[in-house]
Amino acid sequence: MSYPDARYLDENGEASGRLRRTTQGPDLVIGKDPGTQVHYLGTGESTNGAFGLYRWEMGPRPGGPQPHFHRTMTESFYVLSGSVRLYNGKEWADGNAGDFLFVPEGGIHAFRNESGEPASMLILFTPGAPREAYFEELAAIAAEERQLSPEEWTELYRRHDQYMV
Repeated sequence: MSYPDARYLDENGEASGRLRRTTQGPDLVIGKDPGTQVHYLGTGESTNGAFGLYRWEMGPRPGGPQPHFHRTMTESFYVLSGSVRLYNGKEWADGNAGDFLFVPEGGIHAFRNESGEPASMLILFTPGAPREAYFEELAAIAAEERQLSPEEWTELYRRHDQYMV
């Protein structure tokens, strides 16, 4: 394996780093009491499409997506605190602080917090797809307590490269 083609071609470097402080509040809250707090550490837009990185802080109530896959991106999960149930397409396992799951394109996966305690993890996807729109749409559906038909869910998922199994 070799390095990819250069994306920066100037002879001199530049001061272009971005610092996000841990004291900055969440960018999105999904659900209630306290729900899931989502911190957009790096979005596809802010990383020039290289990756997306979120800190995902789940409250003690059970929640998380059902098994699914993506056609256009990989997804990785790194548990920071608590216990998160991780699904690798074959089996569920309790992921604890320091545990990591990588899922390539097409890999069936899911995660859930079923511990009854708060849990947090990092979610990394490559390349940097515009996943914020998907999560913001889910948050709006939850906040408005809307009930989508199976066809509406399928369309929502399709628009955001999410294929349920």
